[in-house]
Amino acid sequence: MKGGMNKLLQQAQRLQESLAKAQEELETLEVEASAGGGAVTVIANGRGDVLSIRIAREVITPEDPEMLEDLILAGVTAAIEKSREAAQEHMAQATGGILPPGMSLPGM
Repeated sequence: MKGGMNKLLQQAQRLQESLAKAQEELETLEVEASAGGGAVTVIANGRGDVLSIRIAREVITPEDPEMLEDLILAGVTAAIEKSREAAQEHMAQATGGILPPGMSLPGM
């Protein structure tokens, strides 16, 4: 019984190390999404933090600020969604598929 418990503890420790490494990797993982046919491009990391937003000059018009607001919101939303998907994939690889689809870890 003791050998089985030690083996279980070793597996848990390896899993914890894999998860910590995967979370570190998500900091440097970058995803890109765009809206309006590339008028707004948003880059986020694997943790869902928005890193940058690029806006094409031709969509910056004082006459229609709502359109630009909508494009930015759409770009940010798409980038965060891509980030979440990438994070789930990354964590699934790190855990060897232990987490069921759709389940995430705290902070994800």
